[in-house]
Amino acid sequence: MNYIPLSDYKRKWIFTHQSLPITESDLADIKPMTEARAGQLWQEFVSKDSPTPDHFGKQDWPTHQSVWKNRLVWQSAWDNDEDLPDEFLAHFPWEDNIAIYFCYDKHNVVESRWGIFKKYWKNFLFYDDKPILLGRRRKEVAMFEQSGEVVIGTRQS
Repeated sequence: MNYIPLSDYKRKWIFTHQSLPITESDLADIKPMTEARAGQLWQEFVSKDSPTPDHFGKQDWPTHQSVWKNRLVWQSAWDNDEDLPDEFLAHFPWEDNIAIYFCYDKHNVVESRWGIFKKYWKNFLFYDDKPILLGRRRKEVAMFEQSGEVVIGTRQS
């Protein structure tokens, strides 16, 4: 089994918070991974050694400056109840049905679809301590920071 029910996810409140409601049908497309599956995906696509973004070492691609192409501010869109910035969206030429992985840390990865992430990005960013956005079979990446900024770039294999 790769997923746990959203009701069992320890951070489920970020997707069920009353101030940012998500429809029941869209909640079905937000799938927290089991710790084992999250760890496997994290090791394969993020880091073999570091359990959280705070522990990334020089061997981890997120620390390589060559990955990151641009730094943008997402906080103003949050504060002004706007969509994600156009410049951010332009970096991700993905169809809405592309599977995405929102990686908080080695044990907390949520799978969804790009269209769901775009629609409910604020819910995903309740935890904004350097989560990484990846797309299945895609090289474009983003890492969100508590400062209200996001770095976007291209993941290296």
